[in-house]
Order: sequence, then structure tokens, then C-alpha cells
Amino acid sequence: MTVGVLAYASHLPRYRLAGRDIGLRRGDRVVAAYDEDATTLAATAAAQVIPADPAPPLVYFATSTPAYADKTNATAIHAALALAEAVPVADLAGTARSTMAALRAAAAGGGLVVAADVRVGKPGSSDERAGGDGAAALLFGTGDTIAEVLAASSRTAEFLDRWRDPSSTTGHQWEERFGATRYEGLIRETAREVLDSAGIADPDHVVVACPNTAVIKRAATLVKGQKSVTTSPVGHSGAADPLIALSGALDVAEPGETILLLSAADGCDAVLFRATDQLPMRRQSMPLSEQRAAGIEVAHLRYLSWRGLVSMESPRRPEPERPAAPPAGRSGRYKFGFTGSRCNVCGFTHLPPVRVCRGCRTADDMTDVCASQLAGRIVTYTVDRLAFSPSPPMVQAVVDVDGGGRCTLEVADARPDELSVGARVHFEFRRLFTADDVHDYFWKAVQDAE
Repeated sequence: MTVGVLAYASHLPRYRLAGRDIGLRRGDRVVAAYDEDATTLAATAAAQVIPADPAPPLVYFATSTPAYADKTNATAIHAALALAEAVPVADLAGTARSTMAALRAAAAGGGLVVAADVRVGKPGSSDERAGGDGAAALLFGTGDTIAEVLAASSRTAEFLDRWRDPSSTTGHQWEERFGATRYEGLIRETAREVLDSAGIADPDHVVVACPNTAVIKRAATLVKGQKSVTTSPVGHSGAADPLIALSGALDVAEPGETILLLSAADGCDAVLFRATDQLPMRRQSMPLSEQRAAGIEVAHLRYLSWRGLVSMESPRRPEPERPAAPPAGRSGRYKFGFTGSRCNVCGFTHLPPVRVCRGCRTADDMTDVCASQLAGRIVTYTVDRLAFSPSPPMVQAVVDVDGGGRCTLEVADARPDELSVGARVHFEFRRLFTADDVHDYFWKAVQDAE
């Protein structure tokens, strides 16, 4: 059977920088919270496309802003998804070019491709204005696909347009007209080749992803689309850019329509898709346009402190100690996969998992229960203005999980004035804190939008 796209999802963080604070005439900028990084964003996007069974044969994670160097970041995503140890994973670090390489590999044999980035620009820079944070995932496999791959093509060229030293937080870009001149020819040539190989004159939808803003502004003049020529509404989101932009096209494409994805980064990669009759019934639950429209404004100074670009006065209280590897390893099922245990005798659900049931005292007769994709309601909560937090106050809540189980979690993206007992929450993989270069990942409760 032919491998195609089985599911897709984009995920945008909730915070927004107001345009007036960063020099935008209109609109705002999508930014990740202090407890989000490329790994957590990717885990949230991937969770929306992973089926209960079967697991993907492999997982590719592409990012230009990895949380760790000299360690595989995709293993944390693997653990958050509660995948079996037999499922291999791989990091593809770099630009959107890495994402397109992963896409073509998964399209050939199946697998999950997830890309995410947290883009940081110097205050007042074009990167700060035109960048964007986010993630997206594509699941490839056989069966009832929502889109099939018709053809693919690539061009490679070496020239200096955008670059960043591995030890630097922010990057640089050459004068944009130089890169635009090179990219425009590459885009036209690659598009012509992929369309000729598929025997199509003009695709219905064209999606263009490129770090060069001059190319993005002229996208509609480079390649013709019968119905649309679009770019990402998020701004340049690095490795996530092509998948986020593609998600927007899949949100609106109709059965039989073609989508040409063009990603120009150090060359140009093109993949031509055709939507199937399954797409309208299996679109992502919240369209990209709605994700982009929703958001919580964050003060510019607070955002800069999240990214380490300004130093704020530290809280006058003890900072957390570095997480230790042995206890994290022992509690891995709960810490990364948010997996509890349900007693097979009385049905009592335990979060975190235990060997002896608190309800009936039966020992070693439990079934694993993964709570990460469930939801719950707040039983009680506290707003703590004394506890250490990179973005105080810290909000802690006791949550009753749907289907059983009760646990205490920090509330992410908290809006204390809008919290109430009984409020609905869902769960997302986040950072608790970072100490001595070790990221302490765990799950947090997130308030549902009213």
C-alpha cells in the first residue's frame, strides 16, 4: 500500500507580544512561555496525531533551537508520548531543510515527523518582529490517508543569508535582497521540476516557507496557485515553518485538490500533495487560523526576561536544585508519560502509580493508565507569591482527572483572576525549571479557554 499523510496538527503557544511593543504596524507576535521550549512544543503537537495503536515505526524531531546539545531531544518526546522502547527516534538539527529531509524520509516508509522552534531575536530586530514560535506534526503511514504524495524535488545552493553561532541565542541575516535573488530562481526551478514530474500545470494551493522576508512578501509572484498562495501566519518559525504553513493549507483544501509545499532554506525543497476524500472528516481539531487568533498578551520586558535577554531581580528565595538522574529514571513513566496505575480489583486510579492499591490494599495487580490525553477539573487551588518561579506567581491546583485519579499540578499560562473551583483543564508537557543546565520536564494543567 502507498504511504501517505494519516494525520496532521499544528500547535501555537498562547502568549503574544503586542505589535506596539516590537515595532509592528499591526498584529502581534506568537511567543512561547518561559516553561516552553522546542521539546515541549513538539510533544504537544505530536500528541494530537499519535494513534493509540499502532505506534509510528520511527520519530523524527527537527529543530534549530534544541534544548540540549550532546543529548537526543527526541527521547523526551518519545517518553511524553509513552511510546514503546522499540520505536527509534532521531534529532535533525538545523533549519527547515532538516524538516523537509525528515518529511521525505517518512513519506517513503512511514513515521512521525515533528518540528518545533522557539525563535529569539535581539530587541528591536527584524527577527523579533518577523519571527514566531510554534510546532507541527505529520504522521505518515498506509491506510485511509488524508493526503498522498505525488512528487518531490530539491535544489541545493551554498550562500550566506541567515546564520547563528551554536553558542549564541540570537542570529544574523545578510541584507535580504541578496538572499532573495538567489532564492527566487531556486523556487521557480524546483517548482517547475516537481510539477512537470507529476504532470500538473498549476497546483490548487501553494505554500511557501522561507527565512527571507523579501521572498515571503513576493511569494504570490514566484509560483502560481489556482486557489491560493500562502505563507505561515506565524512568521518565520525556523524548522517548524514548512509544517505549520502546510497545516494551514490542509485546514482548507478540498478532496482532489493539490498542495505544493515549497521550503527555501539553503536551497529549495518541494513536495506535491493531493488531498483525499478523508481530509474533510479528519482535519485538526482547531484550525491554524483560530490558533493564531487566540492569545494572551505578555509584557515585552517579561518576555525578554524569559529569553535571558535582560536580567530581572531574582526572587529572594532559594532556587531549585538540579534534578538528579536516578530518581528521574525511576519515575520515568509518570514524569514523562504522565502514566498512573488503576487497580484491577476495585478500579481505584493512582497518580503517580503505586504497587499497593490505596483503596483495597491489593498488591501488584495494576493496569497502566496514561492521563496525558485526558482532561480534568480543579478541586482546589492556591496562588503562591512566595514560591520560586521564573514568572511569578506560581499557581498550584489539585485536579480530579476524568475517569479517575487525583493529583497536584502547577497551572501553566495561569490567569489567577479567571480560576475557579470546577474549572476545566487539560494537560501539557512543560518545563518546571532549569538548574545547572538540566531541564526538569513534567506535566502541567492548562486552563481551557472560556
